[in-house]
Amino acid sequence: MSEPRFPGAEAWRAWPQAELDRAYGPRGTVPDAEAEIRRYGEHSAPMYAALPCQRGLAYGPGADEQLDLFPVPGRPEAPLFLFIHGGYWRSLSRADSVFMARSFTQQGIAVAALDYSLAPGAPLETMVDQCRRATAWLYRQAPALGIGARRRFVVGGSSAGGHLAAMVLAHGWQAGHGVPDDLVQAGILASGLFDLEPVRHAAPNAWLQLDAARAHGLSPQFHLPHAARRLQVVVAEHDTDEFKRQSRHYAMACIAQGNTTTYHEVAARNHFDIILDWMHAGSAMAKAVTALCEPG
Repeated sequence: MSEPRFPGAEAWRAWPQAELDRAYGPRGTVPDAEAEIRRYGEHSAPMYAALPCQRGLAYGPGADEQLDLFPVPGRPEAPLFLFIHGGYWRSLSRADSVFMARSFTQQGIAVAALDYSLAPGAPLETMVDQCRRATAWLYRQAPALGIGARRRFVVGGSSAGGHLAAMVLAHGWQAGHGVPDDLVQAGILASGLFDLEPVRHAAPNAWLQLDAARAHGLSPQFHLPHAARRLQVVVAEHDTDEFKRQSRHYAMACIAQGNTTTYHEVAARNHFDIILDWMHAGSAMAKAVTALCEPG
């Protein structure tokens, strides 16, 4: 099958370098990116004090291979939402990534957030492998952990985490890790990156160091989920046009192969605060997760 290409997918090749860097520079879309990013940790810290949590669970032997889990007390059958943080593959951690734990556990959804090794100390292949191994570990350990991940498992990610979550959703790696192809049934991908070819020509390649072959091999656009997976692909109103295009084209490719996929732009949100809507049960973002946690 030929790889799906869509109108405008190659427009970036004609842009001056400064324009390409702006298109892949989400920090330039907000007045104070550092303040936006600090909110993740500020809203996550109270979750550890207020909620039952299993911290520092090792999903592998590496120092970075740990995750935190917020189960739903008394509900070992509760579906699991695994969040993979962004940070352009070089910053943030699981401790910044559990701000939705109270909202989701109150709705009967267990929450996990993982760490993975960061660039430039680790290549992107390592990060993808870690996220997949963490997913497989959660599936295998679900009964012992008191979660229903073997019944309903949803993965989510934002920005670079959207890329990593899409690589977890990709079809074909599961058998090599000893888990069923359908271990993850659904995903929500917020302001993600799905075709790394333009990314390798922009500023982030200073820490990613991708060549053309590796960019292609690590691009979810060309490694789609099984057609049975349900997807929500979302962007913020104030994302750059190129982030929106990447999400739109990934959603179109998934729809073309038969995935039940929704593409949605969240009004009045930026690249950073879109996922903070998960703290509010009535928001469209939170409702998207709860819908994915229901059987398809």
